[in-house]
Amino acid sequence: MNQFAIAFSESLAPNPFLNLEYEPEVENHLGEDYYDIVAAADFPEHILRFRNDRLLPILGLEPELVSDRHFIEAFGKFQGIRPFLALRYHGYQFGQYNPYLGDGRGFLYGQVRGTDRQLYDFGTKGSGRTPYSRTADGRLTLKGGVREVLAAEALHRLGVRTSRCLSMIETGESLWRGDEPSPTRSSVMIRFSRSHIRFGTFERLHYIKRPDLIKKLLDRVIAVYYPQIPDTEAKYALFYAELVERVAGLTAQWMAAGFCHGVLNTDNMSITGESFDYGPYAFIPTYNPQFTAAYFDYGGRYSYGNQPFICKLNLEILQDTLRTIISASDLEAGLAQFDDCYYSTYQQLMLQRLGFDGMFTPEAEELLTATIKLLRNSDISYGGFFAELAQGFNYGWREDSNLILENATFAAEISEQWRNLYHRCLNKLSQEEMEKVGDRLNYHNPQTYLIRPLIESVWQPITEEDNWQPFNELVKSLNI
Repeated sequence: MNQFAIAFSESLAPNPFLNLEYEPEVENHLGEDYYDIVAAADFPEHILRFRNDRLLPILGLEPELVSDRHFIEAFGKFQGIRPFLALRYHGYQFGQYNPYLGDGRGFLYGQVRGTDRQLYDFGTKGSGRTPYSRTADGRLTLKGGVREVLAAEALHRLGVRTSRCLSMIETGESLWRGDEPSPTRSSVMIRFSRSHIRFGTFERLHYIKRPDLIKKLLDRVIAVYYPQIPDTEAKYALFYAELVERVAGLTAQWMAAGFCHGVLNTDNMSITGESFDYGPYAFIPTYNPQFTAAYFDYGGRYSYGNQPFICKLNLEILQDTLRTIISASDLEAGLAQFDDCYYSTYQQLMLQRLGFDGMFTPEAEELLTATIKLLRNSDISYGGFFAELAQGFNYGWREDSNLILENATFAAEISEQWRNLYHRCLNKLSQEEMEKVGDRLNYHNPQTYLIRPLIESVWQPITEEDNWQPFNELVKSLNI
């Protein structure tokens, strides 16, 4: 078939996104107390800049049967007859309660059951003004879209439970921003996640004194996102305990990945314990607990090292809303598990990055402590350390500690004490386990680490030459 025939055939093919079996979970089971129906903006241009073919099989779609036109029609021109829902929520922002929030530049496009039988949300970002936009334009800068695509793919590769970007379309508008050279280019993206229900969704209902709506929402959250919890009187306490466990685990994933979210307000905390909404995020260049990602975080509230404390605090604040349903003693018991869950998960993840799995021995604990101390007291790249550990590994390390990281770019900064500790841990392994170390190092330590200069290196060709090849190559490298 020639190119003209292929193009003609594609133009006649029905759009698979418009023919998915959408499940109106929010409309049918919650109702209009939780959202406003909104319209998408009309954009002057629609240039597909990113499509995430890796997500299509989850939707039961074959990538080769989904054209760029299909993405643009559904997620740029917003064709179809589905109602779009701007969700209502409040939140604590930098410790202060804000009752003027809500979906200000996005909406819930639809909800779809995946091939894994899980319910997923399509949520827009940059799709226009809503009742919650206030004085903002409801748009997303192209750079903001690029950064979110990269963050989600990098975190996914590092094993973090995260939303991902299904598509990003450049929309041809000029935007003015105080934190980017302006005018700057615009985009609209589709965020693919488990749920867009936030801690702030519950907090709003508490603020407007609607305990009936809190219970209604909580019942649906448990039924849809915590189906393993039995439908008994104990389900509410079990929900909160599992939410604490999920958030503690997510925080440990961020910390092991070297990721600083930057804005951990309660409206950016998902009720499913999933990471999402990547604005001023950053991956730490070197191990520094005081590192902040947001230029406006003057006091370091959301610094890298403060993330476990803040996430636990947000869970504690959520108790104010849940006390009408869950007893204070059950809430306290649930939250009391945070520290142990966080540290045990962080320890496991870090040991995996060092090549070990399930090795909770005094030597392993000592090695982890020594590794953090080494990274804290040096200028070694956080991501580079683990990447070179994976790249340089060989079985000779078990025989001679002097060989460990001998060819690393930072070899001179590795102490004899650290090498001896790593050597001792290797010698605790059986031969069978030793053979898995290299594979484990490669699996948990990608060679690409998404620090800010790397993002800027692919953004510059886009702004100067409209050259997207470096961006596409970076996305590909993040998925290897």
